[in-house]
Amino acid sequence: MLYRMNAHFMEAMRPVHVLARMSRQFLYQPLNPLNYSLTFRTMRAGMELVERLTDCYEEPAWELDSTEVNGEDVAVHYDVVLSKPYCNLLHFRRDIEGVNHPKVLMIAPLSGHYATLLRGTVREFLPDHEVYITDWKNARDVPMADGTFHFDDYVDYLIEMFRLLGPDLHVMAVCQPCVPAMVAASVMAAENDPRLPASMVLMGGPIDVRINPTEVNDYASGKDLEWFEDNVICRVPRGFKGRGQLVYPGFIQLSGFMSMNLDTHISKHFKFFTDLVKGDGDSAESHRMFYNEYLAVMDMPAHYYLDTIRRVFLEQALPRGEMEFRGRKVDLKSIKTMALMTIEGELDDITGRGQTACALDLCSNVPASKKLHVEEEGVGHYGIFNGRKFRELIAPKIKAFMAQNAVEGLQAPSLVKPEVQALEQVPAEVLEMPVAEVVEPVAEVAEPVAEVAEPVAEVAEPVAEVAEPVAEVVEPVAEVVEPVAEVAEPAVEASEPAPQAEPAKPRRTRKKPAADAPGTDA
Repeated sequence: MLYRMNAHFMEAMRPVHVLARMSRQFLYQPLNPLNYSLTFRTMRAGMELVERLTDCYEEPAWELDSTEVNGEDVAVHYDVVLSKPYCNLLHFRRDIEGVNHPKVLMIAPLSGHYATLLRGTVREFLPDHEVYITDWKNARDVPMADGTFHFDDYVDYLIEMFRLLGPDLHVMAVCQPCVPAMVAASVMAAENDPRLPASMVLMGGPIDVRINPTEVNDYASGKDLEWFEDNVICRVPRGFKGRGQLVYPGFIQLSGFMSMNLDTHISKHFKFFTDLVKGDGDSAESHRMFYNEYLAVMDMPAHYYLDTIRRVFLEQALPRGEMEFRGRKVDLKSIKTMALMTIEGELDDITGRGQTACALDLCSNVPASKKLHVEEEGVGHYGIFNGRKFRELIAPKIKAFMAQNAVEGLQAPSLVKPEVQALEQVPAEVLEMPVAEVVEPVAEVAEPVAEVAEPVAEVAEPVAEVAEPVAEVVEPVAEVVEPVAEVAEPAVEASEPAPQAEPAKPRRTRKKPAADAPGTDA
């Protein structure tokens, strides 16, 4: 019911949005002498404010079509290297060869915003890293036929991605995915999986919410699971691909986030209005960029959301040593070789100080030389992975940590089709020699087949001309054709060209990128 009411309200606001946009455009006429008067600027500012407040923000574009590598402008392509029902593994493939940059997987949070929230993070790493990211899908667009999505499914996705990208992989988990990322690494370490990532960076993640709890922690842990099931879980109505799916709507998540700092958001919109009136285009554009991203929300799978509430916030299963994956106990002490870095912001009002750093103590078997904790002064939650301080202070430390813990001599399997990979493993002489040996006898057999075919054609013509005695002639002809067919059949089989082996595609080493998301230091 709540989901349908929100959808109807947004539709009702659509005419207001269109009218405000048209009025703003009408009030801006380059040849109008009053165009830059205070009255017109004020009216345009008011119309744009109404236009933005009544808009329905969809998934933003990445807008990372190029980057600079070694002083050269390089095109960037968006390649989906792994597609799952609820997530795509997106590769920012740079159009350049001959470089061997570290490989980074950025695990974007599945917490109501799109993966483009990490645009700035990706932009910062693009010039000197090969960047991959988890591009989560809006749950309302996932058909019910694709099944449900739980916390354990999240971990399965991560394990599959880690194995696909290989042991020379560095992982960056931003906020919410820190817990499933640690679980995935622990499961792989317990199985002695050789494709365990070389390093993992946890950025503002709720590993142990008992430490310095924030308003978000209090909200999640102050109610029982049944309250969430009854009050915030909705079923997707008709009109969407995922009709019937149980989801935690993005608009509820957004309202929760904005209510925590409502005064700040209101003051920012008043400032946006005054910036438009004053003609401060740079400040106004910065506001647009941030809120275009911040107001674009997606629905989360209900089962995953409830699993997270229960395991992370109500039970605190991971720090208590009670976390389970597919019925097996998760032991963080099994992680021994993977380097671990934790990052926190002094002013983080979503993940309290110490909630992420405790992962270093929980992974007690990781050598001290492979551990690092960074707490950045004057940085809020979004400033951990976005903005000027991230670019100038945090990102260089992450890159240095990854370089220090790079795995030498190991390389992940290339992202090519399995049949091509199998073909690449076959020695060249095996592919070439049999073909040459088969082609020659085929050519020798093909010549006598052609000689036999000519008399058969000569016999066939008079048979076609005779009408009445056809029945009498057909039988002896059939007796003649049968042995001919017996001779021709193996010859024809031999005459077919031998299958050409598809040449193995050369493996190309690609570099990794850097990023910058549409946010400002909180």
